Formats: sequence, C-alpha cells, structure tokens
Amino acid sequence: MAPAKENVSLLLKLYYLTVMTLVAATYTVALRYTRTTGTVLYFSSTAVCIAEVIKLFLSLGILAKETGSLSKLLTSLRENVLGSPKELLKLSVPSVVYAIQNNMAFLALSNLDAAVYQVTYQLKIPCTALCTVLMLHRALSKLQWFSVFMLCGGVTLVQWKPAQATKVQVEQNPLIGFGAIAVAVLCSGFAGVYFEKVLKSSDTSLWVRNIQMYLSGIAVTLAGVYMYDGTQVMEKGFFHGYTHYVWFVIFLSSVGGLYTSIVVKYTDNIMKGFSAAAAIVLSTVASVILFGLQITVPFSLGALLVCISIYLYGLPRQDTTKIQPMETKVLKQNLINV
Repeated sequence: MAPAKENVSLLLKLYYLTVMTLVAATYTVALRYTRTTGTVLYFSSTAVCIAEVIKLFLSLGILAKETGSLSKLLTSLRENVLGSPKELLKLSVPSVVYAIQNNMAFLALSNLDAAVYQVTYQLKIPCTALCTVLMLHRALSKLQWFSVFMLCGGVTLVQWKPAQATKVQVEQNPLIGFGAIAVAVLCSGFAGVYFEKVLKSSDTSLWVRNIQMYLSGIAVTLAGVYMYDGTQVMEKGFFHGYTHYVWFVIFLSSVGGLYTSIVVKYTDNIMKGFSAAAAIVLSTVASVILFGLQITVPFSLGALLVCISIYLYGLPRQDTTKIQPMETKVLKQNLINV
C-alpha cells in the first residue's frame, strides 16, 4: 500500500486543519459550559476514558470501510493488532507519555502561580519544533523559528490573566513546579513527534495505528479513573452527572482526536500547534459572546500575534520535510574531492 500522504491535496489539508480548529474551539466552549453550569458535576476522568473508547470504535468503523469487507477487517486486526505485540507496545508510548504530561501539568499548577504556569507551559510549542528537527531530521527556516516563538508569545498573551491576591496561602514549591513544567513540556513535544514519526515511517493504515494507540489509551485512562476518582465512581457510578451536553463534549473530544491524528499524518505537529492556537482565539471570542468575557488589550495583541505567526509559518518555502539522499551523496562526493 503506497503512503496516503502523496494523494492528499493542499485543499484537503486545509480542510482537515480547519475542521480540527473549529472542533477544538467548540469543544473548549462546550467543556466550559458543562463544568460551570448545573448542580451535579460529572467525573472528568471517566469522560476522557469514554472518549478513548469512542475513538476506538470510530477508527474500527473507518478501517472497516477502508478494507471493504468484514473478513479483510478481521485479517487486518489479526495481523496488526493481535499478531503485533511490538507495534502495540510502540503505540503505547505516546499514551503513557501523555498521561505523565497531564499529571506533571497538574503538579506544576499546584506549585506555581497561574500566570507563571501559563507563560512557561507555552514552551511546549518551541519544544515541539525542536523535537521535530531532532527526531524527524527536518530543517526550519529562520522565519519559521521566528513564527514559532511569536506564536508562543501570542498564545501566552491570549491566555494571560493577572494573578489575583488571595487570603488563603497555599504552600507551593517553585522548584517542584518548574521541574514539573520542564517534564510536561518535554513530554508534550516528544509524544506528539514520536506519534508522527511512527505514522510516517511505514505504510500501515492511519486507522490501524489509531486502534493500536487507543487500545493502550483506554488502559491508561482506566488507570486514571481508578487513581483519581475510584472511590467516588464506585459509590456514585461511572456515568454520574452525565447529560446530553456532557455526551456532546465527549463526542467533540473523540472527533477532535481523530482529526488531530489526520493532521499529524498529512501535515506535522507544528501545524497542529498553530491550529490549536487559532482554536484558543476562536473559543475566547465565543466566550465573550456566550459568557460575557471581557476583551483585554493583551488578548487583542496576542490574537494579532497568533494570526501573523500562522501567516508567516505558512509562507511558501523549499520542501525540507525529508532528507534528500541525492543531495547527501553530492555533498559527500564534494568532500572527498576536496
């Protein structure tokens, strides 16, 4: 099977990016609504687990359509899932790393002021770019690096909220906080680029890769349910507090996860970061309309920087996504001649 990347047009890539951005923005607004309204609050850990299950079944459905028959689907699953424990183990890496990232982010937020956390956590954007260069051997132009750091600054300003004094003094350890941030940032960059490398290093179907990852994702998120809400889930039930709106949020999370993997497959993790930044801006604008959020000068400036950085990164450039073997041979020959 030939790599699907070659058959995807620029227009289709833009479509994937646009849908992912809109879904992410809608998800943020809907999630805020479910967490701030209503008297019964659902367990977020169970919602994350259910989203992984839905993504698994959606991927199975798409793979069934791709293979064309039930027998071919079962053969594909037998060969690539049941018969490939090494591949399953390989795809469990990003699931585990993402779980570590989420826990480190929580630990960092518990030991740092919110404003400091917001600024330092945006380092995941240049970290992803650096992992792309080191792990995928891609070259970014100076303008692209500039746009990456501009995006980092823009997202920081968009999310900026001045720290408010509180009478309750919570004991914090900045050293632990910054250490946790460093781990979370590295995990974010590594896991995303690792998944991209696995997707693009073979001709295995994207949906097979998704199934492999979501199987381990279900195991990891179930462990999260047990660790964080195990006692309350046993007492109140797995679906405690679920409403139609909660199911809508879970559906958006599932669809967004599928589109994220498509974007990673056919573009890259850096573009995924730019899309996420655009989603933050859109969701904030929606919050102004729906929740009465006030637009501030930092937000306006940050939104402008995000838009400019997206434009700069997308300017036409020489394709550097692959190492050119012919150029390498020529270079070696020139060195020998010298």
